[in-house]
Amino acid sequence: MIHPDELKPIPFFACLSEELRHRVAQNAADLHIAKGDWLIREGEVPWFFVLLEGCVEIEKQHRGKNDASWEYHSGDFFGETSILLDAPTIASLRANETSRVVRLDRMLFKEIIDSSPECSNLVVQVMMKRVTAIRDYTRDHSPLRALVVASQYDTECRDIRVFLSLNRIPYEWCDSSRETDRIPTDVPPGVSAPFVLVDRSIVIDAPLTVRKVANALGINTTPSESDYDVVVVGGGPAGLAAAVYGASEGLRVLLVERSAAGGQAGTSSRIENYLGFPNGISGDDLSSRALRQASRFGAEMVMTRDVQRIDCLSNGYCVNLDEECRVTTKSVVLATGVDWRMLEADGIDRLQGRGVLYGAARTEAATVVGKKVFIVGGGNSAGQAAIFFSSYAESVTILVRGAGLALTMSQYLIAQLAQHRNISIEPHTRVNAVHGTECLEAISTVAEESDEVRRPADALFVMIGARARTDWLSEAIQRDVNGFICTGRDIEHWSQTREPFLLETSLPGIFCAGDVRHGSIKRVSSGVGEGSMAIAFIHQFLALKEHANHTIA
Repeated sequence: MIHPDELKPIPFFACLSEELRHRVAQNAADLHIAKGDWLIREGEVPWFFVLLEGCVEIEKQHRGKNDASWEYHSGDFFGETSILLDAPTIASLRANETSRVVRLDRMLFKEIIDSSPECSNLVVQVMMKRVTAIRDYTRDHSPLRALVVASQYDTECRDIRVFLSLNRIPYEWCDSSRETDRIPTDVPPGVSAPFVLVDRSIVIDAPLTVRKVANALGINTTPSESDYDVVVVGGGPAGLAAAVYGASEGLRVLLVERSAAGGQAGTSSRIENYLGFPNGISGDDLSSRALRQASRFGAEMVMTRDVQRIDCLSNGYCVNLDEECRVTTKSVVLATGVDWRMLEADGIDRLQGRGVLYGAARTEAATVVGKKVFIVGGGNSAGQAAIFFSSYAESVTILVRGAGLALTMSQYLIAQLAQHRNISIEPHTRVNAVHGTECLEAISTVAEESDEVRRPADALFVMIGARARTDWLSEAIQRDVNGFICTGRDIEHWSQTREPFLLETSLPGIFCAGDVRHGSIKRVSSGVGEGSMAIAFIHQFLALKEHANHTIA
């Protein structure tokens, strides 16, 4: 417990009345922090801290990692900026040695500065110094980590740009066909576009791959161990939820993702019906938060890896990744999500990646400025993409085969679409063909009881339903006619005496969550729920397995 006399020598409390110091002592938390422990993490609900003893370090996310830090000692305070700006905590706080900290909530802190002009002035002076220090640091240490030099139609570089964006790696894109003056001149001889410059020193050129860029950035692409309790295949909402809940409950978790965390949800410009975010949240922001949360609990993640097959072992499974990388595990969560269904139209394969795109990554905003954009699809993802691109494009047209959007899109999105003058919706319309030599130039559409019409088009985003990519799985894992994985009571052939768990596949210990599961609801919230439920069932499965082993012994 804090005694009022302990607060008097501290500058922040020295200007307070005896009565207010007593109130602080009675209501503030007295924290004793061991070396290396975190007081608070960036992005959490803020508190106001005053350091009585010891030393703490402030860490700020910069350049995609924690490399901006400052030390504070006895008498210093921190947390005022986030509270006064009514924002989440802007930096993390960790003890460099055993420390004692006074923690005040928002209301008590505001009561103090409202009652003491001297204290208020002190807070403002310190806050301005910190803002200036952060400004100077970011000015002297550019956050840019990668420069992508390529034309907008270089497919491999588009994949790299999407990867960098979804993983929140600060980067710039230089269009080599239009911005020749921005191409660096200090690259090694013989290097020409397309190429990627990492940290202003590492040049990656042909053959360009996402993994080469990830390795140069220090992103983990290889498992650190050979054995895990759970391997989660897929880093969408369901996979990230499984990683968070599994690691938080003490399981050794490996998450394997072939592109970037977030899956299709990661490309959504704004998700407005997810619980807890009344103003909405972008898919990549939600994914990056979940990724940091999983890392904080100790889950290991490897990016740019494909799982090629899963083999049965006597006491679990062997998960085979590409490049002959293997790990063993007691259980598996399949959360691979789904791919967009391919559009059947003449010429579409030839122009894919050259104006015709599946999905709608936010990185495409720069490529559609002032252009005519068409979106094929009537789901929520199509609506979110239309609203996002409408801020950049000359016009956005949503093409829907059905009578309208009411049966396939949430009402709040339909209402928002109606408020944008440059968004139009054309029901009963399909794309018959796409045209262009080097890139997309026009599309041919047919409306109900009308002739085919050829119209100029600069970009065509296709978002027409789900296609399960499960052909790599063993035939022992039952799927429906469309390739979606059967679980629980939908399983027809089951080898155990017990009933399968709700999310368990036809192979005991392999579970399925999210969009790739037969009968699932294709929503972010349901994917998160199934991912967390899968971990609950895995705990029960492991307990049964351990009990059986003890019985045999």
